[in-house]
Amino acid sequence: MRSRARRAFTLATAGVLTVAGVLSLAGTADAATSLGSSAAAKGRYFGTAVAANHLGESAYASTLDTEFTMVTPENEMKWDAVEPARNSFGFGSADQIVSHAQGKGMKVRGHTLVWYSQLPGWVGGLGTDDLRSAMNNHITKVMDHYKGRIYAWDVVNEAFQDGGSGARRSSPFQDRLGNGYIEEAFRTARAADSGAKLCYNDYNTDGQNAKSDAVYAMVKDFKQRGVPIDCVGFQSHFNSNSPVPGDYRANLQRFADLGVDVQITELDIEGSGSAQAADYTKVVNACLAVSRCAGMTVWGVTDKYSWRSGGTPLLFDGDYAKKPAYTAVLTSLGGSGGGGDGGTGGATCTATYARTDSWGDRFNGQVTVRAGNSAISGWTVPVTVTAPQKVSATWNGTPSWDGSGNVMTMRPNGNGNLAAGASVSFGFTVMTNGNTSAPAVGACTAS
Repeated sequence: MRSRARRAFTLATAGVLTVAGVLSLAGTADAATSLGSSAAAKGRYFGTAVAANHLGESAYASTLDTEFTMVTPENEMKWDAVEPARNSFGFGSADQIVSHAQGKGMKVRGHTLVWYSQLPGWVGGLGTDDLRSAMNNHITKVMDHYKGRIYAWDVVNEAFQDGGSGARRSSPFQDRLGNGYIEEAFRTARAADSGAKLCYNDYNTDGQNAKSDAVYAMVKDFKQRGVPIDCVGFQSHFNSNSPVPGDYRANLQRFADLGVDVQITELDIEGSGSAQAADYTKVVNACLAVSRCAGMTVWGVTDKYSWRSGGTPLLFDGDYAKKPAYTAVLTSLGGSGGGGDGGTGGATCTATYARTDSWGDRFNGQVTVRAGNSAISGWTVPVTVTAPQKVSATWNGTPSWDGSGNVMTMRPNGNGNLAAGASVSFGFTVMTNGNTSAPAVGACTAS
């Protein structure tokens, strides 16, 4: 969790349809040359933290829109930003990020509901009963505002101490409500939005140690007792004093074995050149090796806006140039670092999604594939649904599936020729199984 003044680290265009969380999604980058669509081909998302005040910078917005399929608001959803005075909510900056993301076909991680830091002063002055009421009201009101539009929420953040004790961190919630506040927060969150994934998020838990053991014990207990927790976030801030742990993959796997998704939520690695690239490769390969690793989020688009800008920890430098670490990540995801607009011989295409029909237990989606400025002879478009959703029928295309059954790659049903600017559509039915979120449509790849 990066705050505005965080302590030193010790270790093609689409519009938004707001009815019922319906989204229009577009994929405009080549799957071989963008992080997000290459990750989607592996059944993962690749996201970044976003600050609303940078969206007006063209290089920032274009890099975001081209490369990423998930966004996490950097500060705009924290308690002091959305509820500065008791029961007085304001969502302007957070709404700006959510609207931008959904307009570009990206999912959104909600960040964060209950955290000891960036609390408005009024919270710390509440007595036990008032604090419990305020916490549950905050969770409910914020989640109600974004219901159906958030892929996953960091429900509770950084609740455990550093060091070897494995103890809970002192906070107004811990000190007045006791250990039970985390369970209560998750139960309140589930009642507020049954469709969003509910996550616990922390740092310095990337390898097996006293802190991660304590989190593991909590998650195991929650799963055994039916407390609603769906995922665990590993922030993964690394530098020379806190390198990628040797047991990083094994640690992710032991949490996944409890029956929760694991997510790399705030990844950045200080350094440069081949050493930084090698460390990023370790992290990406670890996620790809764990079937329940849902995806990766880097904590920022460009080094110049990083909370650790002096350590140049991200994939794009201050001028938005791709660093060796970018190429290493893309290669690990199965893409190519060669750049370009995608396709072969300059051929390009876009994929735009719209929901066409809805019923109680299912909905139909349609993807329109449009050729770019030159004719194409074929195309592929990845479509990812969120478990427990399942695609029950398709038409006007030939699908293939990854091992999870959640990622469908659609190809033409017969002749794939399209003249420059021409379009064709394919469709599918999604059985919601209680989750009505829109699918993620990756980038169209032309041939």
